[in-house]
Amino acid sequence: MNSNSPQTAVSNGRTVFIVDDDADARQSVAALVSAHGLVAEEFASGEAFLAYDLGQRRGCIVLDVRMTGITGLDVQAELRKRGNILPVIVITGFADVPMAVRAMHQGAFTFLEKPAADQELWRNIEMALDQEQIVANLAARKREIQTNYDTLTDGELQVLEKLLQGEPNKAIAADLDMGLRTVEMRRATILKKMNANSLAELVRLVLMIGDGK
Repeated sequence: MNSNSPQTAVSNGRTVFIVDDDADARQSVAALVSAHGLVAEEFASGEAFLAYDLGQRRGCIVLDVRMTGITGLDVQAELRKRGNILPVIVITGFADVPMAVRAMHQGAFTFLEKPAADQELWRNIEMALDQEQIVANLAARKREIQTNYDTLTDGELQVLEKLLQGEPNKAIAADLDMGLRTVEMRRATILKKMNANSLAELVRLVLMIGDGK
């Protein structure tokens, strides 16, 4: 592994991971990435990349499909098993296009034929990073909603379940054998805790984290 440039404000903490057993090709991509102000990290084999702990690293992956040792497809399959969400740009020779198509079926962001023009490669890296940002923002939003949801008491969850079923306050009070005023107070508390301005927004937030379906 080799880091080719210091992390900059432009990088926003994101890295382009380059996995290719062709040193010249690998270094060419790294130079392009660094020239645009992003951090590039190089790996000379699929094994070396899989041995590296990505943790919560942000960015995207530029992956050669045919390498000595395990192939790019094997690397991609293992990343999926590990729950990797970083977009993967597959780099392929003309004869390897069927492999690249398989990679797309396995969830690759796109594939480019070698040698990819700098402008085309950078455009795809930018698009991959845009996608990664969208996914990261959504994941952060879901964590925020889940944190709010976890503050609801058992009594509030009972009322919430009825609200999601479309029951009005009076019906909820009858079903749960509680006063109408209690239902109204719990409904207001639920909206406040969930940072929802309306019942419609509350439903949308709960559905985002998979509850109430």
